[in-house]
Amino acid sequence: MAVIAIDRAGRVPRGAYTIPEFCEAHRISQSMYFKLRSAGLGPREMRALRKVTISIEAAEEWRRARETAAQAGS
Repeated sequence: MAVIAIDRAGRVPRGAYTIPEFCEAHRISQSMYFKLRSAGLGPREMRALRKVTISIEAAEEWRRARETAAQAGS
């Protein structure tokens, strides 16, 4: 059984972002998120019925991929 570490404020650490949370955390608009996703450049998504989330690991991979693409383009 996994043990979840709770921070000093009593909060459970985030395991995934909703699309609005991801956009806020990465300082992009939701319309930009959907443009990136349509172009095949968005992060991996998890779906549970109608709920779409992005894991913390997928967000990290997405940032690395965007950084690599930016460096290759310069």
